[in-house]
Amino acid sequence: MTDLVLSDFAVARGPCDVLRDINLSVGAGEFVGLLGPNGAGKTTLMRGALGMMPHRGQSSLSALSARDRARRVAWLPQAREIGWPVSVADVVTLGRLPHLARGQKPGETDRAAIDAALSRMGLDGFRTRIATQLSGGEQARVLIARALAQDTPLLMADEPAAGLDPAHQLGLMDTLAAEAARGRSVIASLHDLGLAARYCTRLVVLWQGGIAADGPPAEVLTPDLLARVFQIRAYVRHTDDGPICQPLGVV
Repeated sequence: MTDLVLSDFAVARGPCDVLRDINLSVGAGEFVGLLGPNGAGKTTLMRGALGMMPHRGQSSLSALSARDRARRVAWLPQAREIGWPVSVADVVTLGRLPHLARGQKPGETDRAAIDAALSRMGLDGFRTRIATQLSGGEQARVLIARALAQDTPLLMADEPAAGLDPAHQLGLMDTLAAEAARGRSVIASLHDLGLAARYCTRLVVLWQGGIAADGPPAEVLTPDLLARVFQIRAYVRHTDDGPICQPLGVV
């Protein structure tokens, strides 16, 4: 099943196209890392695909009603600060709203999804904590848990590893990879090439308004592309622990 289709997709800011002629489809079980230098349009692509920005062309998500879209895709934006002094459990429960009728209280299925999301993000002991009193990294984990609890076929995350310490970055990527392995589609914008190389099943590189590369990490992260798009040279090796991509210097 295909969870996102973009056809002749373009997004402009003012008179200039940030993205143009984007044709992209993402299917069930794929973990797609969206890469590119600052300003390449990673956030713009996701926000446009979700119908949060005006765009040209077709997006299978923006064509849906708001309620149907919330049942199809969970969105984790870059902003990680929680604005209301409510409990962690209440924040994660918000992820179940698309599945509830107006005024309906969470049922057994909802509570199971909430419990699983809290556990997967290591937040079992945080249920009654006030979310606004947590550290930035802890708040990020709460919001990721909310997206997991939404239990949609597609999860889109904008720099989900930002602000997390190394252990929680690895734990998060393990979680996202596991979501993809059980059939969910995952699209995440990433700046850490090492995490992208190790965990993603597919990399899509945005550059100069279009798609510069699209394929498995081993085929995308070549010396030529790293120099041309990111202007770096890097150590790229395949090991027993998975691919390694470590930037070494600017070219």
